[in-house]
Amino acid sequence: METMLTLALAKGRLAEQTFDLLEHMGIDCAEARSPGRQLVLWDRAANIRFILVKPSDVPTYVEHGVADLGVVGKDTLLEAGRPLYELLDLGFGKCRLCVAGYPEPTDTTVSHATFRVATKYPAVARRWWQAQDKAIEIIELHGSVELGPVIGLSDVILDIVESGSTLRANGLTVLEEVCEVSARLVCNRVSLKTKRERIRWLLDGLEKQMNPAPAPNGSD
Repeated sequence: METMLTLALAKGRLAEQTFDLLEHMGIDCAEARSPGRQLVLWDRAANIRFILVKPSDVPTYVEHGVADLGVVGKDTLLEAGRPLYELLDLGFGKCRLCVAGYPEPTDTTVSHATFRVATKYPAVARRWWQAQDKAIEIIELHGSVELGPVIGLSDVILDIVESGSTLRANGLTVLEEVCEVSARLVCNRVSLKTKRERIRWLLDGLEKQMNPAPAPNGSD
């Protein structure tokens, strides 16, 4: 039997889009797509095990080796800062990690003694402003981060931006772009050595699905 591979996937859209790629490789994801209350799902024929977890937990499972591979957003990887191998940019889940705020002071702008940043990415924020040699106070929020500047809790936010419609609706704008974000395939360092052939097989298959060979020209 083939060596078992365990994949940790972020629940939701990233997992569904990953299943699309895997199914085109011939991997059976039917059980993983309809898990019910099960926590561990299988394609037993291919000896591939899936665990569906919160996005922020994917790097932890992979780092500790209970999952060989994981699919998670680049923003989550940057925040986690785990020693993982990033093997492939899967190209979906695209957005940007940005600093946003009011372009100019408004009537609701509050003057703070220390520059305040509202974010669910405190580690990323800390590194970003340290690189600019700027002292900040981090206000950690996990929902409706845009409220920070609107109600005077913070000067700016650091958050992911897709269309930017929520920012515009609240009079905010992107001030700086930290990085582009998309789903990434990451690997445990030990697994890459001990299961190299199996991981190479999966990686090659995913790359072929993302970059299919051009169809041959038809003949007259």
